[in-house]
Amino acid sequence: MNKRQLGSSNLMVSEIGLGCMTLGTDEKKATDIVNRALDAGINYLDTADLYNFGRNEEIVGKALKGRRDEVILGTKGGNHFDRDKEDWYWDPSKSYIKEAVKNSLHRLGTDYIDLYQLHGGTIDDPIDETIAAFDELVQEGLVRYYGISSIRPNVIREYVKRSNIVSVMMQYSLLDRRPEEEILDLLNENQISVLARGPLAKGMLSNNGLDKVQEKAQEGYLSYSQEEVKHMVEHLLGHSSEERSLQALALQYVLQDPTVSTAVFGASSPEQLERNLSMLEAPPLTEDVYAQLQQITRPIVYQKHR
Repeated sequence: MNKRQLGSSNLMVSEIGLGCMTLGTDEKKATDIVNRALDAGINYLDTADLYNFGRNEEIVGKALKGRRDEVILGTKGGNHFDRDKEDWYWDPSKSYIKEAVKNSLHRLGTDYIDLYQLHGGTIDDPIDETIAAFDELVQEGLVRYYGISSIRPNVIREYVKRSNIVSVMMQYSLLDRRPEEEILDLLNENQISVLARGPLAKGMLSNNGLDKVQEKAQEGYLSYSQEEVKHMVEHLLGHSSEERSLQALALQYVLQDPTVSTAVFGASSPEQLERNLSMLEAPPLTEDVYAQLQQITRPIVYQKHR
């Protein structure tokens, strides 16, 4: 498995990472998926305290018993939740961030988090206070590095300017090329990496993508109509082959940009994980194929939260 440096940190993450949100609550199945991912060379696992109101972190922590040193573990905080009421509200205050990270450490069964991320953010947040919390967590040794999870250019720009983030997790795929509009260049110039989430666009960028389009894009997808998505997926499937599935093609596409350190996909079953791991056996993506893929899909622009 190829690895890439995460921003200016000394962390080297696998080119594909496992997003743990879809692991489910069956501990044995989740552990099987995690173990297979690690055995395949994946070393980046991504979760968040809000997933299943903390339950996901507990499951990931149990799955990693005996293998913690093989993993670069990322989690997120900032959503103040009540597990009993299954309710939450946004709270990027220093006091809550410092409380939340300790709860995450307990659930994960570890004494440090490799990458702690702000799980959202708005331009109206007390950004300096939030940054101070993250900086203190690094100084205290509870967190090695920190980043944010956001698709809001205005928020991203503030953290680039004012903080020591090493990464930004954002949605990026062949069907969501918004980061290409302005953010990738900005982050690259500042030695900040992208963790690309949703690289398979809810499964629409897979060998059974047309079925997923019918299921997931009934009301369209972002600024695309369902017919537009269907048309693009049909053409993308024409570029797949036995050697390279559409999943592999989609993952290779986002990894073509050097700003992207890892493409993070979810897996709810070992079989789904295996299909995504097919990328490891695929031939390299050439510049010609990359250009053809770009011609099939069109960039869309940020329409909100600029």
